[in-house]
Amino acid sequence: MKKLLFYILLAVIGMVMLYPLLWLLGASFKSDEEIFSSLWFMPNELDTEVYKNAWKTVTPYSMGHYFMNTFMIIIPKTAFAVLSSVLVAYGFARFDFPLKKFFFSLLICGMFMPSIVTVMPLYKLWNTLGLIDTYIPLTLPALFASEGVFVFILVQFFRNIPREFDEAARIDGCGTLKTLFFVLVPCIRPAVVSIAVFSFLWTMNDFLNPLIIINSVEKYPVSLALRLSADSTGQGYEQRKIIAMSVIGLIPSVAVFAIAQKKFVSGITAGGLSG
Repeated sequence: MKKLLFYILLAVIGMVMLYPLLWLLGASFKSDEEIFSSLWFMPNELDTEVYKNAWKTVTPYSMGHYFMNTFMIIIPKTAFAVLSSVLVAYGFARFDFPLKKFFFSLLICGMFMPSIVTVMPLYKLWNTLGLIDTYIPLTLPALFASEGVFVFILVQFFRNIPREFDEAARIDGCGTLKTLFFVLVPCIRPAVVSIAVFSFLWTMNDFLNPLIIINSVEKYPVSLALRLSADSTGQGYEQRKIIAMSVIGLIPSVAVFAIAQKKFVSGITAGGLSG
């Protein structure tokens, strides 16, 4: 009986958490009047024409164009973030060097620094280099382990791997990088997948940085394309069309999380246990 009540409670909590997504999906088929008149997510009728219009957007470019722009940012940034974070975390976890504790403390301090503090200095830097309105400012910093939280997570995982693994690899003739990529990284694969998913989702949802760096509508990612579809007064556009565009914009994030869910959850769980 207790187990049944527990499952019912979980089902209720799950529905409460999922309802905003269900409402978003249902509202995309509703008329503007129906959206504001009912909290129930089911529409009175299904009109798929709204998704055809949403895919076209209100600009000369379709959602497919904006998705391509977004992936041109996400793919290199995620790859750079994973690679650089693994290398830096490996150095902190396995090697001793001068001022190691000091640099690690700086890393921890950087995790607590609001990102808004660095917006103006970074803009001046990229503007001086002539890289405004390009994707380089949005991707290149990830090559230098700019996400300190990723490094911190991986350091904890590396520290939980016995050093005997490194010694056995050296006996077999592996160098430093071979030991890292062929012995240690497979042991922390769930953590690597977790930071890759985080990087993907954070970049997909990023609005401020592309807004500051990208000036051309042709180069906008999905996040800016959604905002471009609404004017500043909130009048003169179809609510359901914006909602439909939002649903389309959610598809990559949901798909990535669904594909990597098993590794992602195991990585987060293992991180909690090791911490």
